Amino acid sequence: MSNPIRQLVERRRITSGEGFALKDYATDDKGSIPLTKVESEAALQERIEAIAELQGRLYASRRWSVLCIFQAQDAAGKDSAIKHVFSGINPQGCQVVSFSAPVGLEREHDFLWRHVVALPARGRIGIHNRSWYEEVLVARVHPEILAGEALPKVLVDDTIWDERLEDIGCFERYLSRQGTVLLKFFLHLGEEEQRKRFLARIDEPDKNWKLQPSDIVDRRRWHDYETAYETAIRATAAPYAPWYVLPADRKWLTRLLVAEILLGTMRKLDLHYPEVSETQRESLQKARKALS
Repeated sequence: MSNPIRQLVERRRITSGEGFALKDYATDDKGSIPLTKVESEAALQERIEAIAELQGRLYASRRWSVLCIFQAQDAAGKDSAIKHVFSGINPQGCQVVSFSAPVGLEREHDFLWRHVVALPARGRIGIHNRSWYEEVLVARVHPEILAGEALPKVLVDDTIWDERLEDIGCFERYLSRQGTVLLKFFLHLGEEEQRKRFLARIDEPDKNWKLQPSDIVDRRRWHDYETAYETAIRATAAPYAPWYVLPADRKWLTRLLVAEILLGTMRKLDLHYPEVSETQRESLQKARKALS
């Protein structure tokens, strides 16, 4: 029986940048998924529970790690997707890091340094709210950021963006060879939907804190950001580090797709609890006898 959720996921999975263009991926695409927002809650919960069970095996076996990277324009729903999809995860086996502009010691190192020290250990799920891609997105759209990074002038020219994307691609390949499974989510929000969400942040007092003056400034550079994202995805999409360009105009659908992707990926890892040796079994029986 066909699974319309899985079908939409597969259409949104990018493993090669050849011919990729964001305009080909509608932000309000629902595919043939028959669910409504209310009906989706049960489907999401089912996946959350399955992810939690697999996380227990991941944590116990300590062979693989999973790194989920979330990228998006402002108001696309990164925070809410993380909140909902990972709500069933045992905090002991999970770590969430939100990256803002580098400061202090971070600025004195290469652009990957602060991300390397935040990578998940084996057996854990890592969630990066923004990532090393900011260095080829916001830094590219706002040249003053690159100017403030104190790089040797000889290294700063028109080739720096291609070089950084090449470095990112090589680094992600390295991680995949070390047992880190990479899932890169781009929550693709429509420009009009962003406008509505910004207005909601103004109209609802509890959301006022979410809207910053810089959000409006960046909105004026919408198409510059879209071009930067398209370039980054095109340069770094690979079978070992796929991008998922997810429609983000419906938050409930975005969450469901993220959960479907994470669940399907973890199932493919064939996770098991560690096998107990005969000696350990004998020890357990002795423990049972002592407890009895």
